[in-house]
Amino acid sequence: MILMDGKKLQEEMINELSEEVKSLNGKPKLVIIQVGNNEASNKYINQKIRVGSNIGIEVEHIKYEETVTEDEILNKIDSLNNDKEVSGIIVQLPLPKHLDSYTIVNRVAASKDVDGLTSVNLGNLFGKKNCFVPCTALGVVEMLHRYNINIEGKHAVIVGRSQLVGKPLIACLLNENATVTVTHSKTVDLKEYTSKADILIVAIGQANFIKEDMVKDNAVVVDVGINVIDNKLTGDVDFNSLTDKVYAMTPVPNGVGRMTVISLMKNVIKAYNEQNID
Repeated sequence: MILMDGKKLQEEMINELSEEVKSLNGKPKLVIIQVGNNEASNKYINQKIRVGSNIGIEVEHIKYEETVTEDEILNKIDSLNNDKEVSGIIVQLPLPKHLDSYTIVNRVAASKDVDGLTSVNLGNLFGKKNCFVPCTALGVVEMLHRYNINIEGKHAVIVGRSQLVGKPLIACLLNENATVTVTHSKTVDLKEYTSKADILIVAIGQANFIKEDMVKDNAVVVDVGINVIDNKLTGDVDFNSLTDKVYAMTPVPNGVGRMTVISLMKNVIKAYNEQNID
């Protein structure tokens, strides 16, 4: 089995992107807006700050109390949209329930939406136009390419239909000429679909959900899930039961999560370049 090692790929790409940043006339800048003190969000943000720093990207972290008003955040986004020093803006999700995520995310200028979550960028993704691709979907495709996994003509099955992962992956895989099936919590006889996948991508948030009998021989399995069991991170795939059956698989941790963070940095550099065309 080929272990698709996100940690190793992230280290390679940090070196590549840091060389690219050195060649620029200025320094890309990412601003992260966080509301509240969600522990998982804190960890993700720390990763983003660390990786950005290693590449040479300036990362500013703006943190609000949970009591912040929607207007206050929208006003801050407006000012960042107008700040020529800022290349990219992300709103760390999830937001507290009193805030409308759709309104807030869509206030970010499409040219600075390095998370790729505004309606403009998602529409352009489905239309095969230039856009910022959501970072996890971008990272999954990058990982498959770098491990020489052929996507074209393959049957890709996605388990999960979230705005962050499942839906953007539909467009990414179609754009790579895969045949795409999407399954979710309401799918009847899920195993019927997963067991036919050449490439199985799982993002449902249920630990060890995908078992050996749900996957066909020599499939490629991408585990996007992150769950905490007994203080340890584990994925949505029962990793140990599949090691002798599949062609390639991602681990959790050090798999897709690492690719998500490095893909964000790729988008920040892309934003900087597009904002600074001579």
